[in-house]
Amino acid sequence: MKIPFVHAVMIASLALVGISPVRAQNNEPAMKGSPEEEVRKLNVDEVRAFLNKDPKSMAGIWSDDLVVTNPLNKFVNKKQVLGMVESGVLVITSYERIIEYVKIYGDTVIVAGRETVVWGGKMPNAGKTEHLRFTGVWMMQQGRWQQVARHANIVPES
Repeated sequence: MKIPFVHAVMIASLALVGISPVRAQNNEPAMKGSPEEEVRKLNVDEVRAFLNKDPKSMAGIWSDDLVVTNPLNKFVNKKQVLGMVESGVLVITSYERIIEYVKIYGDTVIVAGRETVVWGGKMPNAGKTEHLRFTGVWMMQQGRWQQVARHANIVPES
């Protein structure tokens, strides 16, 4: 089957967009002003905060009760994660997040998908690209959406 030139250009353009090293992708359109739209935007903000090494922005996105099972298989809280960012241990130099699932349960939103990261700083795997699976739990707290729990694991190479 022959692909018309215009379609070939569009496909090539989409492929180029897909290799951007700094991206948190919103795959599905969400209703404007909806909890899903707000949480999707916060996911983009969170990726940006990691890339900018901006613990102040992270602190505003995360609940004070945040707990994380991180890709190093450690269970940590908000204070510990912020400490790792501030000390230069936790650095991400390239970060792509693709949301594959969003489910709203009243004042709770579950987000899941995949991530591709390049670690930096003092991470044991600095300089390596790794593929992750993640699940984030967001709740409406103090009049705004905040992430309260996250799990991320490294997907083993096939």
